[in-house]
Amino acid sequence: MRKFSLLDHELIPKHEIMVEDELKSVLNQYQIEKEQLPKLKVSDPIALEIGASVGDVVKIMRNSQTAGEATYYRLVID
Repeated sequence: MRKFSLLDHELIPKHEIMVEDELKSVLNQYQIEKEQLPKLKVSDPIALEIGASVGDVVKIMRNSQTAGEATYYRLVID
C-alpha cells in the first residue's frame, strides 16, 4: 500500500523548515521575535510530514492571484 503525501496535493502549499540564518534575516526584517509569529502545532499533519519539531519555524509559500506567491511563517509549538 502506497502512503499518500499531503504535500503532493494541489491545494496544499509548499512547506519547509527554515534554516537559522534565513530565520534571523526574516525576524530582523520584520523587527519581531520568533514567539510573535503565528503558531503551528507540532501535531499538525503537515508538521508531522515535514518532520518539524517544537521551536522550528516553517516557511509556507502559497500561490496568490495578486502577489504571484505569498510567504507565511509559523512557529511550531507543543
